[in-house]
Amino acid sequence: MMRGAARYVLVALIAFAVALLAAKASQGLFAPPTGTGRLHALMHEQLKLDPTQDRRIDLLEAGYAGRRKALEADLDAANVELAQAIAREHSYGPAVEKAVDRSHHAMGELQKATLSHVFAMRAVLRPDQAARFDIEVAKVLTPQPESNPGRDAAE
Repeated sequence: MMRGAARYVLVALIAFAVALLAAKASQGLFAPPTGTGRLHALMHEQLKLDPTQDRRIDLLEAGYAGRRKALEADLDAANVELAQAIAREHSYGPAVEKAVDRSHHAMGELQKATLSHVFAMRAVLRPDQAARFDIEVAKVLTPQPESNPGRDAAE
């Protein structure tokens, strides 16, 4: 019995960690317009967009916001399905496996949409702006050592 309970806890922890990482990844790239996401701040505060670029980026951000919201809702629903399957099966059974696959698919779709958005915005930039943008994208996607005290302040 303890073995089944341990599996339940392990699967629940893995599902939680995966969901948390997916949410963190998408939020790390772009925060809502009122947020302080590093790329959002770079786009609107440091790259000196011209008015045409500003309008094009605003349209891209508006379209992405709706898509992101829908994908995050799908991810939330997949995680609810996973929690329910875990509660029913108390082991890594067929329903849990199916729910894990659905959760992974939802996370993948969110990541794909986020990357498509990144590339669409990059296409609006001049070469000098794109070079700075590329550096920040690499920083956002590269794990930073925990001993970096300025990391949280930059996000």
